Amino acid sequence: MGVAVLTVVFGGLPAAGLGAQTLPPDADRTLARTILEELVEINTTNTDAGDNTAAARAAARYLLDAGFSAEDVQVVVPDDAPTKGNLVARLRGRNPALKPILLLAHIDVVQALPEDWSADLPPFEFIERDGFFYGRGVTDDKDEAAIHVANLIRMKREGFVPERDIVVALTADEEGGPRNGVEFLLTEHRELVDAAYALNEGGGGMERNGRKISNNVQASEKKYLNFTFDGTNPGGHSSLPVRKNAIYDLARALAALQDYEMPVMLNEVTEAFFSRSADLVDAATGDAMRRIVADPGDAEAAAVLAPDPAYNSRLRTTCVATILEGGHAPNALPQLARANVNCRILPDHDPDDVLARLQELAAPFDVSVAMAGTARPSPPSPLTDEVLGPIERITNEMWPGVTVLPIMSTGATDALYLRREGIPVYGVSGLFGDMDDVRAHGQDERIRIEAFFEGQEFLYRLVKALAGGGVAE
Repeated sequence: MGVAVLTVVFGGLPAAGLGAQTLPPDADRTLARTILEELVEINTTNTDAGDNTAAARAAARYLLDAGFSAEDVQVVVPDDAPTKGNLVARLRGRNPALKPILLLAHIDVVQALPEDWSADLPPFEFIERDGFFYGRGVTDDKDEAAIHVANLIRMKREGFVPERDIVVALTADEEGGPRNGVEFLLTEHRELVDAAYALNEGGGGMERNGRKISNNVQASEKKYLNFTFDGTNPGGHSSLPVRKNAIYDLARALAALQDYEMPVMLNEVTEAFFSRSADLVDAATGDAMRRIVADPGDAEAAAVLAPDPAYNSRLRTTCVATILEGGHAPNALPQLARANVNCRILPDHDPDDVLARLQELAAPFDVSVAMAGTARPSPPSPLTDEVLGPIERITNEMWPGVTVLPIMSTGATDALYLRREGIPVYGVSGLFGDMDDVRAHGQDERIRIEAFFEGQEFLYRLVKALAGGGVAE
């Protein structure tokens, strides 16, 4: 998962929902905690020690023990990757003509070395301490995996029959690896995960100083693409330097890139983000947000927002130098100097236009620019009342005064595979975290215990509202 932190200045906001949250029943909290503990203690890294299939089978066992049929609980394993299994489970609805709702969570995690964590917090041991759950994956993304499984079991136990099927998919290799689970399922088992739309990671609640600020809904994400900048020269002996030097040429091109800004380009999601954020920030920033929505060409408004990386990255495509190499000997003039430039491209921005702009930027310095790969399309998901309405209603029920904030992720999730296949995806969880203490992928990953259970209840209510139906007679 690509984590994007919203950097904002909040003041004068009510302490929304303190002490008013409704938690799941004790038995359902215990079940979710138990599932999370077992998943965390199974190493699912993309290493020789990692086994996603074991985690998928562990989650499947809870569903089978709860009375789900083997037909509706499948662990699907690629023939060429026995440790890259995925779980697909289904709670059947009344109307098979309606496409399902897909609840997506990945159960692979990034590597965590014990020496990089606190000595008393082994990363693959689930530890409860001081109001937090600790362990690799407790926020990315085994928390949502455990919640989806526990909530599906709760619905079945209560006799809830949705109007449409509810499908849970727990997948492999989101964090990297040869067998991405979502891509594999769409390519080879489309019938298992085809859906009207999906709920996924990528959103979630934002807290600061104990106050709940916004419940974010990720409806879009940027495209990832690298470019190579090459400065070339015939070279020569270093004792006979000339002004034309591949390293100097490249350095000037990169300096020009540093000062260059792509044009402001807003879409439905980023317009909603800035419009709703305007009421949550200081007056000057809020005014700039309203002005940029009214006129994306307002250079003064953009200048107010651009110094904040979280805002700037949502205004425009961004490109930054990330790797630098050059020269072949300490006593020779360089014949090649190369830089990797990583671009995060807006969903509606044509990569060919980005290439043309970079080439124009580098050409005066005799530096060539080429794409290193291709961008994978990820069209924004529409902000429909069908989905946003229940999110807003349930958010207000549980945390009065908290804003529902549509966002575009500057990083990447598995949503891109579904979106490019025509399945809208909404990153929403109701799992609130401290925006100033993000530990996903980092040291001592943790989640506040109360936040975990609040998210469990939020997703239970939301999925039932979206799926329709009721208790079987």
